[in-house]
Amino acid sequence: MTRQVLLALTAGEPAGIGPELCLQLAASERDAGIVVVASEALLEARAAHLGLTVELLPWQPGEPAATGPGELSVWPVAGLASDQPGRLDPANSAYVLASLEAAAKGCLDGTFDGMVTAPVHKGVINQAGIAFSGHTEFLQEICGVERVVMMLATGGLRVALVTTHLPLKDVAPAITAERITQVARILDQDLRTFFGIARPRILVAGLNPHAGEGGHLGREETDIIEPALDRLRDEGLTLIGPLPADTLFTPHWLEQADAVLAMYHDQGLPVLKYQGFGRAVNITLGLPIVRTSVDHGTALDLAGTGRADIGSLRTAITVGQQMARSRRDRS
Repeated sequence: MTRQVLLALTAGEPAGIGPELCLQLAASERDAGIVVVASEALLEARAAHLGLTVELLPWQPGEPAATGPGELSVWPVAGLASDQPGRLDPANSAYVLASLEAAAKGCLDGTFDGMVTAPVHKGVINQAGIAFSGHTEFLQEICGVERVVMMLATGGLRVALVTTHLPLKDVAPAITAERITQVARILDQDLRTFFGIARPRILVAGLNPHAGEGGHLGREETDIIEPALDRLRDEGLTLIGPLPADTLFTPHWLEQADAVLAMYHDQGLPVLKYQGFGRAVNITLGLPIVRTSVDHGTALDLAGTGRADIGSLRTAITVGQQMARSRRDRS
């Protein structure tokens, strides 16, 4: 019998919708083992606020996770300062990061097969005096890797990014041969490892309109992107481009591809989110662990209303489960 895939689920910002999304999972039976890494008091308070009946079962490493309707396994994390929905409290920041660290270290030591993250609020963590730029960078540091890659995926479309959260004025200087090479190698390798694609076909967007128009609309394609892609092709990667971003996202090109590599955040992600917002998943590649996340933020205005949509979390869990199984099959 195949061992149960066991995923750690962090509940994210206590004032946001993360805790109630976790509780909503208990409404039905699950085929993946989910352990919520969070304050048990927070989950109890949110369940009471929403009128939900959920049995929270304290979990310890080595135990199977509860999968039945009405029950949820919880690995308790201490340090919660307040639990009011919709009200940010900087005093909760250390607790939020402690839950992330516990889940990540549990993945590194083999306790979990992967981790799924509900949204955190970067602003309130920084307000607490803690330098924090996001899940991706936090996990990169814990795992001790040089480069990570953000990839979002939804039905039939995967988009990875060469640069992530940069002001637009800083994007062009960040498009270097070294960065393109590192990101493309990680994307190719992790599509093989975590998605079982034997020979990934990757479409690469140009940086400038019309992919530079032969140098008339910018030289980045000619001087940086094309030479980097040529060297990668010599290594055996299947890379198509650089292509104009305004025509790359059409069926003619996408039906040939396993993923798209976009140069910057708002080049690739608006298309993906238009196609699948609420059903998309954020994936961190380049880590030695499986990490997926929802495609939305903390939604403070919805917290405690019972109207939060669980669709993206379910997708993140499904993809995390598939990634963990694919890696297990390759080992």
